[in-house]
Amino acid sequence: MDEYDGRQYVGIDLHRRRSVIVRMTEDGQHLGPAVRIDNDPFTLAAEIATWGEEPEVVLEATYGWYWAADVLAEAGARVHLAHPLGVKGFAYRRVKNDERDAADLADLLRMGRLPEAWVAPPAARGLREMVRHRCKLVALRSGLKAQVHAVLAKQGVHVPVSDLFGAGGKQLLADLALDGPFHGRVASLRRLINEFTFEIDLWTKSIATRLAAHTGYRAVQAIPGVGPVLAGVFVAEIGEVTRFARPEQLCSWAGMTPRHRESDTKVSRGRITKQGNRLVRWAAAEAVQRVYGGAIGATRTRLAARRGANIAKVAAARKLLTLVYYGLRDGHIRCLARPA
Repeated sequence: MDEYDGRQYVGIDLHRRRSVIVRMTEDGQHLGPAVRIDNDPFTLAAEIATWGEEPEVVLEATYGWYWAADVLAEAGARVHLAHPLGVKGFAYRRVKNDERDAADLADLLRMGRLPEAWVAPPAARGLREMVRHRCKLVALRSGLKAQVHAVLAKQGVHVPVSDLFGAGGKQLLADLALDGPFHGRVASLRRLINEFTFEIDLWTKSIATRLAAHTGYRAVQAIPGVGPVLAGVFVAEIGEVTRFARPEQLCSWAGMTPRHRESDTKVSRGRITKQGNRLVRWAAAEAVQRVYGGAIGATRTRLAARRGANIAKVAAARKLLTLVYYGLRDGHIRCLARPA
């Protein structure tokens, strides 16, 4: 079968250091034994040269898949990305090894049953990297601020201001007389917080500059509660919004639709799945926190009295995400435009 001239289907079980490759014909016959290679772009490129013209290649969206997808695309392969949740059943086999995983990926691809994830282009990946790095910095700074509050609590210091790191809070920290080790730790934490703030401001400006000409980035900022930071999260994480036919698909992709379980005559619907993009879900929920007017605020107020605050917030966030969909797709949101 090594002289096969048809289209080849290739499954790659990608790992951190090594990968296993299995090749198949259109009818599922294996082309030679499985190949194990070191994760190196040149080694992978040399292996691709033996796969014929435009092979169909699938790899799982796992740790560090960017470089492999780029090498495959540059070599003329048609790259498919398997969604990790869709191939979760691999773990329940009696025999699980890398060769079987690669073969199952190739089988799913050739049969048209592969649960695919979107292969983001390099430009979208770069923008995502910027946005995610800024979010990580904010999370780390929040952890440092929490440590300051913990140290003051150990010393029995009551904080009379609402923001310990605002103008009044900084003056309070400067005037405090703490014990030696506690004073040193607070001083160290304040220096680290200042450094993180500098980096966060730097990355915020870089993201805004990169998206200044993006029509969708400007359009979604017309939504109440959405500013430059959250708009950058929506643009970077959603990417090409036209891959979703309807706003309901975008909400489902973000994990904001109810879980559905059906068997025979029994149907149950539960809480939202949360199986989706965590940052988009967070940005939508964060945007509706202080929105009280308009259609989004009215939805939240109406449902809060009947179903509770949490359900109301999720419903309002889903409505906001619908507006984000139209803003990114059309470059404007008609229901928010003022009449001439």
